[in-house]
Amino acid sequence: MQRSRLHILGASGSGTTTLARDLADSWAVPHADADDYLWVPSTPPYVEMRPENERLALMFDVFVPRDAWVLSGSVAGWGDRVIDHCDAVVFLTLDPEERLRRLEAREQLRRAGQEFDEAAWARFLDWARGYDDPSFEGRSRPGQEAWLRTLNVPVLRLDSGQTREKLRDAVLDW
Repeated sequence: MQRSRLHILGASGSGTTTLARDLADSWAVPHADADDYLWVPSTPPYVEMRPENERLALMFDVFVPRDAWVLSGSVAGWGDRVIDHCDAVVFLTLDPEERLRRLEAREQLRRAGQEFDEAAWARFLDWARGYDDPSFEGRSRPGQEAWLRTLNVPVLRLDSGQTREKLRDAVLDW
């Protein structure tokens, strides 16, 4: 695959941001993460959602018109105008136990030496566990699978239990 406008999504902890950064670096193109547009910057983070029209305006101001970029994270349900500009999508899956283990390890690194809201972390973990549950009403694998079926661009599905290099190379060789 050559430089393009690529969207990478999957469950929290599946490695979407890591893969997106690697690909963006390989192609020397911008990397954007959906959370940076979805949430108003704050301390603690992820408290206030940015209004949809502002998210989209910011994305179009910062990267969408460019000829190549990599977007990580889910924009299903609010970012279809951005997806209309994508050339392809990569969907990462991962064993739920490994995914939750990765989330815990990531959070330990993030909160080292900082105040920590245990209740917020517990709510996030409950949300993250719901991803693989077909009855879960939040962002879920069944919901993302249904959304992927609506796309008119190629979709590459990868198991992100592979190494970072193998995932990157699988996309570059696609």
